[in-house]
Amino acid sequence: MRALGTTAVVAVTDPDALTRARRLLARELRTFDLACSRFRADSELAAVNRRAGHAVDAGPLLREAVVVALGAAERTGGLVDPTVGRSLRLAGYDRPFVCIKLRDERLVHPAFERAGRWREVTVDDERGTVRVPRGVELDLGATAKALAADRAAAAVATATGAGVLVSLGGDVAVAGAAPAGGWPVGIGHDHSATAADVEACVTLTTGGLASSGTRVRRWSTAQGAMHHILDPRTGRPAQSPWATASVAAATCVDANTASTAAIVLGYDAPAWLGSRRLPARLAAQDGGVVLVGGWPHEREPA
Repeated sequence: MRALGTTAVVAVTDPDALTRARRLLARELRTFDLACSRFRADSELAAVNRRAGHAVDAGPLLREAVVVALGAAERTGGLVDPTVGRSLRLAGYDRPFVCIKLRDERLVHPAFERAGRWREVTVDDERGTVRVPRGVELDLGATAKALAADRAAAAVATATGAGVLVSLGGDVAVAGAAPAGGWPVGIGHDHSATAADVEACVTLTTGGLASSGTRVRRWSTAQGAMHHILDPRTGRPAQSPWATASVAAATCVDANTASTAAIVLGYDAPAWLGSRRLPARLAAQDGGVVLVGGWPHEREPA
């Protein structure tokens, strides 16, 4: 199925649980879209961004997603920053990606603004509100999809008792007992690639795995090609030697946070990942591959 602007896949160890698993995944993704989409005028996040400077009513899911995003910013020293929303919009990522391809790309004249104001975002669970400062727009793309994968996998495992794998555009979460030998996960530059295009394969038994890259979500502008992973320090697309960074971690959120940070960090990524003991595969723009933190060879457990 397609959801959140990407492909959504669920796999279970019990075939009898598949129908229920698909239903639960679809429900979770609809809920996330209504809460966290930057592109739906009727989403809770859109309401928060429209009323920047004011505390805006927000449901528990959006509040959780914002807290998770702020936690990612804290853990990465601001390299993964949810306050890049305005920067993304000014750079031309101002609508769902499929709609960008339909736009007259010659008319896109990007502008760039630094982010970095994530410490000024407040979440008040007692009052049920989220507030962003004036001039700030949130984008939860770096963590919300991964959070949806984590939550959906856990929900399906709890409801069915089966082992579960959920993949949302390359963000993979597993829950419950994995099948014998683990879940095989293909690694490549494009999450929709066929089996013939997979560059490596690992097996996952617990936690999450995420890949972030610069080759797929790209668009043309008057200043050249842009991609969706911004360096919050400049507001511009990250200039990285890595085409794709794949990371395994305790949760999909942790994996996605690290893979996004790796793209932004560039040449400093191997040391940063290694110091955190995060298994990672960094595929360079020139075709080379760097393995970090015990990233497994093909078919070995992650």
